[in-house]
Amino acid sequence: MGITPEIARRYIQDGHLVLVEHGAGQGAGVLDESFGEAGCEMVGSAWEADAVVTIGPPNETARSRLTAGAWLIGLLRPLDEPRAMRSLAGTGVTAMAFETLPRTTRAQSMDVLSSQATLAGYEMVLEAASRLPRIFPMMVTAAGTIRPASVVVLGCGVAGLQAIATARRLGAVVKGYDVRASAAEQVESLGASFIDLDVALQDPSTSGGYARRLSGDDSSRLLKGIERHLASADAVITAAAIPGRPAPTLISAEAVFGMRPGSVIVDGAAERGGNCVLTVPDRVVEVGGVTIVGPTDLEARPAADASRTFARNAYELFRYLNDPATDGADDEIRDGVTITRDGRVVHPQVRALMEASS
Repeated sequence: MGITPEIARRYIQDGHLVLVEHGAGQGAGVLDESFGEAGCEMVGSAWEADAVVTIGPPNETARSRLTAGAWLIGLLRPLDEPRAMRSLAGTGVTAMAFETLPRTTRAQSMDVLSSQATLAGYEMVLEAASRLPRIFPMMVTAAGTIRPASVVVLGCGVAGLQAIATARRLGAVVKGYDVRASAAEQVESLGASFIDLDVALQDPSTSGGYARRLSGDDSSRLLKGIERHLASADAVITAAAIPGRPAPTLISAEAVFGMRPGSVIVDGAAERGGNCVLTVPDRVVEVGGVTIVGPTDLEARPAADASRTFARNAYELFRYLNDPATDGADDEIRDGVTITRDGRVVHPQVRALMEASS
């Protein structure tokens, strides 16, 4: 859900008419009456509005209803589906995607990817804990001491760091790894151990805060190095992704076969092909006694909180874009999120991906 009654009131206080589709909040436990009480107008379709906030890219029917000159703000998958942006440009809308928002301090309040990744990291740990045939915390009982579970987190961006924090809160002993040099300090600040491998760590400031794909030699060393740590893990959480590219492989088949029976892998990159070579999106598979889970709905599970954070991020971006003071030729946020304008795909990275895929 791209809006909540609380955020709707803010749009209305700013002088805007808010249209909400009937049943839009049902999945998050918000009834139409709550939107009506907030001052919204309930409609059958909101795609014809002057500014549309959407969680996902519009389908063909929705695109046909868009108004030329309108704003379309949301998770539009421009880096994953660059060719689809040409069809979106043909509608005449100015499409703005959260996926290309600059990762700067000024843009933090608008960062949907980070807010949703935080929820995904939490959900991955709950998934692992529910499937592991043992508990996470250490317990001293009359029947003896139960040792704490060992958890390894691979990919320590926002989702991975939240997974570490959640696993630690549940009492597990946690290790984390990421190819970015800045991750080591962040992992250790959460009480986890950073895995030291024979792979040169990257400076993320040169790639928009994201990791870069490793060379063949570094990738081989990484797989071998990680394999040793997985052999003693009870649960493994993966959350490594590169925008516009398939998920990097971090867990080989050999590593899975070397893990203990009963251990669990939750692959948070399943939608992009998975960090484990044996992951099947939206399936639970068992290989040699190891359970591998490939969820693609992690952010949707805590629907109420996902909606609250998404709606707040969207409002902050809309308010920023609607401020004449930010409407300058050199504004990095406006330029960063704008994918289509005046019937053309204008984002340089998306244009390059379109050319590469044609």
